[in-house]
Amino acid sequence: MSQSVEQGSAPPLSQMAFGDKTPKKAFLTALVVGTILTAINHGDVILAGDAPPLLKVALTYCVPYCVTTWGAIMGKRAQWQRDHHL
Repeated sequence: MSQSVEQGSAPPLSQMAFGDKTPKKAFLTALVVGTILTAINHGDVILAGDAPPLLKVALTYCVPYCVTTWGAIMGKRAQWQRDHHL
């Protein structure tokens, strides 16, 4: 990890969330999953020529971004605990 971490304490949440290209991976996941979910949830509205509610579409992309980021944080924490025998 790029920042020094005190012996015995886990890296800060911000480092786990924004390090190791996590935002890029989460963005790409959100792009794919969000598009699929938008098609499933709002496809009929879009095919009818109408615009779906923008807030709902934005949240449809935010959820997979947050889930991917949370999964990365939990994975990094688990790895840190294994490496430090906790």
